Amino acid sequence: MASEVFYRKWRPQTLSEVLGQQPVTQTLRHAVESGKISHAYLFCGPRGTGKTSTARILAKAVNCPNQAGGEPCNACDMCHSITEGRALDVIEIDAASNRGIDEIRSLREKANYSPSLARYKVYIIDEVHMLTEAACNALLKTLEEPPRHVIFVLATTETHKVISTIVSRCQRFNFHRLRQTEIMDKLKLICEKEGIHIEPGALELIARAATGSLRDAENILQQMIAYYGNQIELAKVQTELGIGWDSRVRQLARCIVNRDVADGLKVINNLNGDGVDLRQFNLGLVEYLRGLLLVKSRCEEALDITSEDLAEMGSLAASATMNYLLKAVKSFSAIDFRSDNYSALPLELALLDCALSPPTEHEQPTTTRPSEIADAAEIIEPSDRVEPEIPPAAPEPNRVGAEDPGEVPVATKPDGAETEIPNEEISQNIDYIRNRWREFIKSLRGEGSSGNLDAFLRSACDPVALEDDTLVLGFYYSFHKEKIEDSKYRYLVEKKLKEVFGQPYKIRCILVDYKREVPSQMRTQNPVIKAALEMGARIRDEEL
Repeated sequence: MASEVFYRKWRPQTLSEVLGQQPVTQTLRHAVESGKISHAYLFCGPRGTGKTSTARILAKAVNCPNQAGGEPCNACDMCHSITEGRALDVIEIDAASNRGIDEIRSLREKANYSPSLARYKVYIIDEVHMLTEAACNALLKTLEEPPRHVIFVLATTETHKVISTIVSRCQRFNFHRLRQTEIMDKLKLICEKEGIHIEPGALELIARAATGSLRDAENILQQMIAYYGNQIELAKVQTELGIGWDSRVRQLARCIVNRDVADGLKVINNLNGDGVDLRQFNLGLVEYLRGLLLVKSRCEEALDITSEDLAEMGSLAASATMNYLLKAVKSFSAIDFRSDNYSALPLELALLDCALSPPTEHEQPTTTRPSEIADAAEIIEPSDRVEPEIPPAAPEPNRVGAEDPGEVPVATKPDGAETEIPNEEISQNIDYIRNRWREFIKSLRGEGSSGNLDAFLRSACDPVALEDDTLVLGFYYSFHKEKIEDSKYRYLVEKKLKEVFGQPYKIRCILVDYKREVPSQMRTQNPVIKAALEMGARIRDEEL
């Protein structure tokens, strides 16, 4: 007798055992416990995330005479019959192979008959989006006027293909891809129960290869057991999956960030020579580059990685601009190996497309790096051995009440920082705001729900115009623009503008092209260029 496959053997039997879908299962438990059962449910989500398993558990819960807390007892005859797939009143239909109007007409006729043993007759229709248009219309009639004893559970991986009239008549639940740690925990439990010894790195690799599908992960694990028995090592899993490339993903990512074409091409050709599955490798590379983009955007919480990996990614992300990382993600995610017979050429072209692209200055780092000095050297040429003049020391600013009326007074804010209070005689034009823009950005540190409101403005926009009491901010990316346009962030920015500049300003956000909108004099605000100018250098040329 053939052994039972893992995804069936270890299928969850209660709603609380369904992995990673707590919002869905909690709502269903409350509905069952309170007796407020809907006549139709629509379960949407990727494959292997628990849609059909949840439908079967729901069928048990609504029919179990001993249910408690919205959960089936799994001990009565009804629960056993549904678990074993022999309950006459729980009917599963695969819409991919039973998609015609005749099958749905037959369903409608049988649905009118009362359940034989159960309280409810439950129809589970998998891949409901595969039904023909005529079949959907026939099903719609039953969903509109269902018999009291019938519950429909429709499942689909492609919600957008389900007609809106069916969706509107169902309670919709969205199932999400499982996190890597959740899959690893379940695989670890299975291995313990099955007496399988597997290295943690191998578990991690299987969980990653499953891309959020528990069923896929369980199938891969069982495949490894069939190959290697009860002792599974990381190297064996890497060999079978053709993805022994984790370290080389990081190596190539470093080459991309550092624009190192020579070493990058070596990595790619070594992969090709070693017979690595380039499609799987590229999927891992895109995911890693996406992680760098998230780290650069200060969204580290969205990553499911260790603290050591996060520190390494943070160091690498600091070496690139957000614009460059965005270009890298787009270039490598656009590769389609299906039409290229797994040649290394698409990877090589994507590498060259990134590494040879013109450097941008969309983001100025907060500290000076060697790359900044090199960038500055391209536009600064020392004058002919002119000794630099030592600038006179700036006079200490007067406090409020100083005798000299020509200087701008200084006030102390509650946090101890000092800010200038503009006199009424000083005209606050756009140049005045630009000159103090960095000071304004600093004042936003710690503001916002995550305390990083300044990150959405620093090097992401510039003040481009002052229209009466409205400050126009030119953003380079729609991501930052939409954040600041959010009412809660807009309020904080406008509040801080009044604190810093002493006048109330409204803001208006627009998208601009960096090279066209930023005035050339703003480039002299770069601390490296500014220091060089003070030492007697002069600007030779400037790319706009």
